[in-house]
Amino acid sequence: MWYVCMLTCNDEKTYVGCTDNLDERLKRHDSGWVPATKRRLPVKLTTYLVFTDKYKAYGFEKYLKSGSGRAFLKKRFI
Repeated sequence: MWYVCMLTCNDEKTYVGCTDNLDERLKRHDSGWVPATKRRLPVKLTTYLVFTDKYKAYGFEKYLKSGSGRAFLKKRFI
């Protein structure tokens, strides 16, 4: 299983990422090992979506990081 997760950071910005181990990824974020969220702790898991296909998960993550994807994210998930 592959997960696309959306985290809300301490500065109210949203982080979008993809992983095959959601629990481990959240632990890495919480412990400060991820440079993108290291200075924006604590982070809170807002939403996650499950995919069976790795490429579809990464494709959806890429979409959410685009301009129209960010608008979709804010309208539907946050």
